[in-house]
Amino acid sequence: MSPKPDVSEQRKDQILDAASEVFAEKGVYQSTMDDIVKESGLSKGALYWYFKSKDDILISIFERMFHREFEQLKGITVSKGNATQQILSFTKYVAEDIQQMLRLMPIAYEFISLAFRRKFVQDAFKHYINSFMDLIIPIIQQGIDSGEFRQVDPLDVGIATGAIIEGTILLWVYDRTLVTPEIHIIKGIKLILDGIKLP
Repeated sequence: MSPKPDVSEQRKDQILDAASEVFAEKGVYQSTMDDIVKESGLSKGALYWYFKSKDDILISIFERMFHREFEQLKGITVSKGNATQQILSFTKYVAEDIQQMLRLMPIAYEFISLAFRRKFVQDAFKHYINSFMDLIIPIIQQGIDSGEFRQVDPLDVGIATGAIIEGTILLWVYDRTLVTPEIHIIKGIKLILDGIKLP
């Protein structure tokens, strides 16, 4: 007999998918739990069984997003190829993933604004940036050890890489006619790589 599917996880995903749609359309602050109930097709009791507040839902949306992204990136960072090839594969995946999520960027920036006031949001972002560094820094160190890259501080390069990704998205928010994230993220990372490669 096959095991029964985990209905609780399906319900959580159903709620998070509905909340993402509502937040993207109305904004986090303007949305209500009733809006999410209506979009999800579930009862209010079911919604509150899994999530006690909008904050709980918001943090769960980003935890799910980060988890999926980093699971994919782990596979890329253990792939064959030199450090440059791994970083470019890594960047290509991130750029394509961001392109799929641009619709949700208004939620992301409302979430960032909460980081100034809510410790649980600060902790979520701290976990995100440290997970990113845990993936990218060993690749940079590999490039240094193999003589592919100059003797640079891997942490500095990791921070610059993260800044290119996050900063490009922010510039896109400012002016969507100026910036194409999936193009300019890759171009920015290539500039960093050109700067650290040994001739």
